Amino acid sequence: MTATAPALPTRFARLVKIEHTVFALPFAYVGAFLAAGAIPSTHDLVWITLAMVGARSLAMGLNRLIDARIDARNPRTASRELPAGLLTPRQVALFCLLALGLFLLAVFQLDPIVRWLWPIPVVAFVVYPYLKRFTWLCHLWLGAVDGLAPVGAWVAITGRLPWPAWALGGAVALWVTGFDLFYSLFDTQVDREQGLHSVAVRFGDGGVFHGARLAHLATVVLLGVAGAGLHLGVAYWVGLAVVCTLFLYEHTLVRPGDLRRLDAAFFTVNGIISVVFFVFVLAEAAS
Repeated sequence: MTATAPALPTRFARLVKIEHTVFALPFAYVGAFLAAGAIPSTHDLVWITLAMVGARSLAMGLNRLIDARIDARNPRTASRELPAGLLTPRQVALFCLLALGLFLLAVFQLDPIVRWLWPIPVVAFVVYPYLKRFTWLCHLWLGAVDGLAPVGAWVAITGRLPWPAWALGGAVALWVTGFDLFYSLFDTQVDREQGLHSVAVRFGDGGVFHGARLAHLATVVLLGVAGAGLHLGVAYWVGLAVVCTLFLYEHTLVRPGDLRRLDAAFFTVNGIISVVFFVFVLAEAAS
């Protein structure tokens, strides 16, 4: 570790890519706001936020810990904190335990039913990093894990899981699956050399683009189904129209053989989608 290494908190923030919480947190809020049919209490919002921070930090920490050797062999990821020696496996394991503790503390402040459900996402976090070693269906698993965010927030607010909650969770799962398919394009050649599995390795760039388009189309359909089932108003439907427009824009940024704007499609547009949709749901809840 060099003298110019960033401070320890900064290294942990980079380890879990704290800025990418923008992908997941707004959809947890969407689940909470739609479940309540209004703006939830400050108590519930604070503990849902802390549960999400703990869960996502745990998931990312486990991913980095389990994949450290794979990351070290990939030029794109070799500079990450573990393969670069900026953090030790013991430090990351301790970080994961602290994140799990925060998650459990938050869970036990919410509806009693979630005290029985918390092992489900934790098991999913552990399983996910191993899947790319065996199957290209790993993208769907990642989507399903992130789709738990609005479902978990919904049940944390109401103690129930009606079918619109599952439609919303399915929408988020397919949204994440779609952009994870794009993300896999960063590493197609390295994954192939390491014997790892992805849609890009199995079906090529064409399979990635077809899969992402179908996933994002299904996302829009499920968001529409959830909105109709909850009899939501104009703000929600305007938000859904904006999401559709952003999806169309995202899919014009990259095409087979031209991945120059893949960063913009993956990081920028998807962050905008989640925040914009939440803003319209907030407007719906406040109306």
